[in-house]
Amino acid sequence: MDEVMKKYGDIIDLPYHGTTSRDPMDPIKRAAQFSPFAALTGHEEAIEETGRLTERFREPDEDVKAYLDRQIAQIMADPTREVEIRYFKPDSRKAGGAYVTKRGRVRKLDSISKDVIMEDGGIIPVHYIVDISILE
Repeated sequence: MDEVMKKYGDIIDLPYHGTTSRDPMDPIKRAAQFSPFAALTGHEEAIEETGRLTERFREPDEDVKAYLDRQIAQIMADPTREVEIRYFKPDSRKAGGAYVTKRGRVRKLDSISKDVIMEDGGIIPVHYIVDISILE
């Protein structure tokens, strides 16, 4: 600090009047000038992605699978009923995924691909279903 005072002590307390030839630059635009010099482009996004949590798929036991089979049979017997299906949706970027719930009507059960096709076009793989509620 003494070095700074020795060098600039005579002007350090003088008021700054700015330029009169042009308007001051917006702080956001001024900061944007320096963005190309960011040390690690994409680093912030990589940190956020790493911090994003996913869950592991838990395979339902045999009793739950039998219950789900009965629920699917009931739905196919009366497809006009609205259902709520809870299933595991794998994450496209990292291991694991998330459990989500979809509500609607089932259009069909594709026995070849083993998918439940919803009226809204949603496709739910049967082996990822963990719960089905038939709504009244």
